[in-house]
Amino acid sequence: MPTTPSSSGASSRSATRILSGLLEARTGQILSESRAWRMETALKPVLRAHGLADMDMLAARLVSQKDVALENAVVNALLNNESSFFRDLQIFDMIQRHILPQFHAQRHDRTLRIWSAGCSTGQEAYSIAIQICNDMARWRGWRIEILATDISTTAIEQARAGLFNQMDVQRGLAVGDLIKWFEPSGDDWSAHPALRQMIDFRTDNLFDARAPVGEYDLLLCRNVLLYFTPERRQNVLRLLARHSHARSVLLLGAGETVIGQSDDFIPHAEFRGGYGRRPEGAAQAEGPVRRAL
Repeated sequence: MPTTPSSSGASSRSATRILSGLLEARTGQILSESRAWRMETALKPVLRAHGLADMDMLAARLVSQKDVALENAVVNALLNNESSFFRDLQIFDMIQRHILPQFHAQRHDRTLRIWSAGCSTGQEAYSIAIQICNDMARWRGWRIEILATDISTTAIEQARAGLFNQMDVQRGLAVGDLIKWFEPSGDDWSAHPALRQMIDFRTDNLFDARAPVGEYDLLLCRNVLLYFTPERRQNVLRLLARHSHARSVLLLGAGETVIGQSDDFIPHAEFRGGYGRRPEGAAQAEGPVRRAL
């Protein structure tokens, strides 16, 4: 016998608005239609854990009482923590063959600083750490600092633990790197301590960022901006600019750009798909971004 929407736990539009509004208020992310229809599936563990029948009851609980733990659980469940090792292989090939060697030649203080913003469960940061460790003869004697931040507490906890399941390691990780840099841990794989020690994983909000300090040579903020409104994208790009220098390289996702959204960055002259700081005094493109007051 077919079930009615209420008996099947389908949520009302009101509940959807409340829950997506919470996500936007806490993270700045706009819940797209492609993600909204999966909302109930993503929240099922939260509903079970708190003894709630459906999303309407969840929304009512959030409205009627201040429950920070429940709010955090909802936000963590709704965040898109999609990630994989060496995601977009051509980008990591460019990092290994061109970007990192250039910094090696430029940085006479023998310090390399990298920031992975919106790092999710850490595969991006671990991928770069693997590249550096595989080329340790080049980097011996250098101080390597890799900062990896994300707003999701659960994602950062997993990243910091360095535990990945079989499906995770099969997505993008070469067999040789798996054998060399990971050890079996029950049904999972544990990242080598040398990798974990290279990376400083921190929970942080790009709209109230406290973790980044100083300037970074390589900044990765890939597949993060696409979830924000244009104004919030501009705010994030200004933050990234404040933590970059004249020779820094910024890498965004394939569907993201600084064009029309930033007065600080321009397409990089050498690295396709990368962005560099606009030289002082250089003319801005037509229609410069209006800075928010």
